[in-house]
Amino acid sequence: MLDTRSQDLRGQPERAIEARLVPIPPKLEVRGLSKSFATQDGSMAVLDDINIQLFPREFVCLVGSSGCGKSTLLNIVAGLANPSSGSVLVDGRAVTGPGSDRGMVFQNYTLYPWLTVSQNIAFGLQLRKMPKSEQRERIDYYLNVVGLTQFAKSYPKQLSGGMKQRVAIARALANEPAVLLMDEPFGALDAQTKEQMQQFLLELWEQTHVTVLMITHDVEEAIYLSQRVYVMGTRPGRMKLEVPVGLPEHRNLDMKLSPEFVDVKRQVLHSLRE
Repeated sequence: MLDTRSQDLRGQPERAIEARLVPIPPKLEVRGLSKSFATQDGSMAVLDDINIQLFPREFVCLVGSSGCGKSTLLNIVAGLANPSSGSVLVDGRAVTGPGSDRGMVFQNYTLYPWLTVSQNIAFGLQLRKMPKSEQRERIDYYLNVVGLTQFAKSYPKQLSGGMKQRVAIARALANEPAVLLMDEPFGALDAQTKEQMQQFLLELWEQTHVTVLMITHDVEEAIYLSQRVYVMGTRPGRMKLEVPVGLPEHRNLDMKLSPEFVDVKRQVLHSLRE
């Protein structure tokens, strides 16, 4: 990916323009990553030579059938598991464990039931020993971003599934990570709430432009949300296809019926079925 916006080059020779094209370094990079687990018969390869890149402010989805290693890959990127070989880099630095540069959102919310919405959002900030005044400012900001200001003092049991996931997303964003990792975040929601949350997530991404890597088994969801879709094969998990999504950045649900959307969906489904 190249950044051509650093200077106004109108009227200059073509050679001068080419000389000023500056490559943008990836925000997240996975290089030659493989993962095997020990079994009674030796070892079982789960991931094989995974190579992916995410650039700043990019939303990328990874799709694949159950058992292809999507969650294993995301856990390795999050620093919750170690690869057998290969590496993960965030802003050029190797990932060796969990860190505040990566926010994680799971399918099952993982909220603390004894804490209020505000306290859940503040949890990571307190671990970092952030000053109280700065914590309050950041909590208020992200409560407003996810539309839950009036529920600041509510407990998780008082919220719907979609609202709980908004709290989980706000908690991850409050640490201002370099990359937001999402593991099937809407998989537990009903169809209507799921579509509402997809629209919410797109609007949130337009506001924050955080770099997002999300895994899902829902092909339509992946296409609707992302700028690029990676397709994984299985046994062991390998990258089969990378598909750019040429839809406008600002999207609505009617786009799922457009010829462009259907064409990308056809490519992804054909790859999954092979």
